[in-house]
Amino acid sequence: MTDLTQPVDPRVATNQAPALVGHNVVTSDVALTEAVARHGSPELVEELVPLGAEAGTEEAREHGVLANRHHPELTTYDRFGNRIDEVEFHPSWHWLMERAVGHGLQAAPWEQQEAGDPYAHLKRAAGFFAWSQTEPGHGCPISMTYAAVPALRADDAIAKEWTPLLAARSYDPGVRPRSEKSGALAGMGMTEKQGGSDVRANQTRAVRTDEDGWYALHGHKWFTSAPMNDLFLVLAQAEGGLSCFVVPRVLADGTRNRIDVVRLKDKLGNRSNASSELELDGTLAQRLGDEGRGVRTIIEMVAATRLDCVLGSAALMRHALAEASWHVAHRSAFGGLLVDKPLMLNVVADLAIESEAATALAMRLAAAVDRPGDAHEVALRRIALPLAKFWVCKRTPAMVAEALECLGGNGYVEESGLPLMFRESPLNSIWEGSGNVNALDVLRALGREPEVLQAWITEVGAARGADSRLDRAVDDTLALLGDTGALESGARMLAGRMAACLQGSLLVRFAPPEVADAFCGSRFGTTYGGTFGMLTSGSLRAIVDRSVPVVA
Repeated sequence: MTDLTQPVDPRVATNQAPALVGHNVVTSDVALTEAVARHGSPELVEELVPLGAEAGTEEAREHGVLANRHHPELTTYDRFGNRIDEVEFHPSWHWLMERAVGHGLQAAPWEQQEAGDPYAHLKRAAGFFAWSQTEPGHGCPISMTYAAVPALRADDAIAKEWTPLLAARSYDPGVRPRSEKSGALAGMGMTEKQGGSDVRANQTRAVRTDEDGWYALHGHKWFTSAPMNDLFLVLAQAEGGLSCFVVPRVLADGTRNRIDVVRLKDKLGNRSNASSELELDGTLAQRLGDEGRGVRTIIEMVAATRLDCVLGSAALMRHALAEASWHVAHRSAFGGLLVDKPLMLNVVADLAIESEAATALAMRLAAAVDRPGDAHEVALRRIALPLAKFWVCKRTPAMVAEALECLGGNGYVEESGLPLMFRESPLNSIWEGSGNVNALDVLRALGREPEVLQAWITEVGAARGADSRLDRAVDDTLALLGDTGALESGARMLAGRMAACLQGSLLVRFAPPEVADAFCGSRFGTTYGGTFGMLTSGSLRAIVDRSVPVVA
C-alpha cells in the first residue's frame, strides 16, 4: 500500500533499472566465453577481456548514441566549385572505428593466420560480436575490410600491395594515396538498380586501357557502403563477361579517381554508416582474376561478409537480451520483481536460448575459418554459412522486438537503445543476399557439392542419441530432401530446419542440460507456436540467471 501521508517528489525516479554500463561484454556472456574456450582456449578469452571491458563502458554507449544521432553528411563540391565527393562523420564514428581497427577486427586475422595463429578468426569473430554491441553501423566497413583480403588473393601482386594496409591496426581516414597511409579500409559495389542480387544483369562496362590489367569503368552502382574507404571491389561487364575489379579511391599519382557519390541512402537503420549510390565514368580499375570470372573471384568476399552478417545478428540478439534480462532483474511490478513472474521468466528464458543458439553457431562457423586445410571444415562452412545467414538473420527482428517489449513503454523510447536495435535487426537478412537468395544457395550447394550434405550429417550426427527430439528433427529434415519436386518452393523450410538442427546439435553437446532441453523441446516440439515465451520444459530460472550481465 502507498503511504498517502508521505509526500512524493516527482523529480526523483524510483523502481527504474539502472543503465547497463560498467560490465565486461565478453566475460558477462557465458555462452560466448564457453564457445571461445571450446573452439579455442581459455587463454583466448583472457585476450578478449580488454575489448569486452571497453565495450561495456558508459563512454562507448554514449559514442554509439551520438554516431547514430548525427548522421554522415555528403559534400559533393568544395566552396571553390571543385568536385570532392567527401562524406563527413561525427567524431563518435571515428572513436568507434579507431578502436575497432585497433582491436584487429578488420583484416588483421588473415596475416595472423599466415603467421601461425591457430585461432585468429575465432578471436576476431568473438571480438567483432562483442564490439558490435557498442554500435552496429560501423561494423560495415570493418566487415568489408575483413572480407576483401581473401578475394584480393586472386592476384598475388594486388594482394601484396593492399593486404598489409588493410590488416594494419592503424585507423587512418582521409582521401590520400596508398603510399601516404598507415592503414586502409575496403568496400564493395556489386549491385545495380536494374538487377539487385542478380549481378549477372549488371550493365556497368569495363573497357581496357593502354596499361596492362587496367580498365575504365562506366556505369552506376546502386548500393556502395562506406564511400570514403580506400578501395572497392566491384563487378562490371568486360569483353569476356562479368569480371571483378579493384577500384582505388585515389590513384598512385595522388589524383582522385572518378568516383561520383550521387547521394547517400536514407535507410531504415544503420544510419551511422554512409551507404551511397556511385556513378562511374572513366573510373580506373585494376582487374582482379580472369575476365568472365567475376562472381567466382568475389565469392570469398561474399562468404566472409555472410559470416559477419551472422555475427552481427547474433550480437544484436545478445545485446537485446542483455538489456531485457537486466531490466526484468531490477524492475518491480505487481508486488515483485518482473523476473519472478512466471510468464516473464518464460519469455526471457526463451530469448536466452535463442541468443545462445545463435552465438554457438556463429562461433562454430568462425572456428571453421581457422581450419582451411580440413575437408570437413571447408564443406561445413560452405553449407552452414548460407544456412546460418538465412536462419539467424531471419530470427533476429522477432527476437529483438520481444526483448524491446520486456521493457514495456521504456523499450519503445529511443533513450533505451532498443529502437535502434530494432531498426537494425532486418538489415543482415538483406545484405549479402536476401533470405531467398541464401535458401537457394543451400540448394545449389547440395546439388553441386555432395560433400556438404555429408558434412552437415556428420556435424549433427555428433549429438545422435542424446535427445530424441533432435534425432527426429534430423530424420524429418533429411526426408525433405527426397521431395525433389518441391525443393525450390520449400527451400526456406529446408534451410530453417537444417540450421535449427545444427544449433540443436551444438547445444545438446555443449550447453547446460536446461538450455538444450528447452531448445529441443520448443524448436523441435509439437507445441511451439512460433512466438517467444511458450517454453514447456527446462529450468527457466537457471537459463535466465545465465543470461543476466554482471556489472562490477
